[in-house]
Amino acid sequence: MHAQLGEYKLLILFNMKNHYETVFILTPVLSAEQVEEAVKKFRDFLTSNGAEIIWEEDWGLKKLAYPIQHKKTGFYHLIEFKAEPELIEKLDLEYRRDERVMRHLVVKLDKYAAEWAEKRRKKIKEKKS
Repeated sequence: MHAQLGEYKLLILFNMKNHYETVFILTPVLSAEQVEEAVKKFRDFLTSNGAEIIWEEDWGLKKLAYPIQHKKTGFYHLIEFKAEPELIEKLDLEYRRDERVMRHLVVKLDKYAAEWAEKRRKKIKEKKS
């Protein structure tokens, strides 16, 4: 019985999903439908690979701090999700292969950042209602 309990704890440790946040910037030459299609592609990629999407935000067209590919604006999108660590390399590769993505960043959230993100989500939900 004791050995089984140890195996159970090991299973829990290896099946733990980490909390991540990704922000990507899409090229400003896209139409609204093309932007939505690109966002859907990454959303579907995450869910089809076992990620659990917690929150999404469309930040819209924003001015860049510096020109990227001779462009001064871009469509920003944030996705907060839980996933296995192995998925992050695959996601990075998907971003790099898609020519619509000008920049991307994936960050693993520690417990403090996750708490802050939850407070931020609540504040946004309160503003909408």
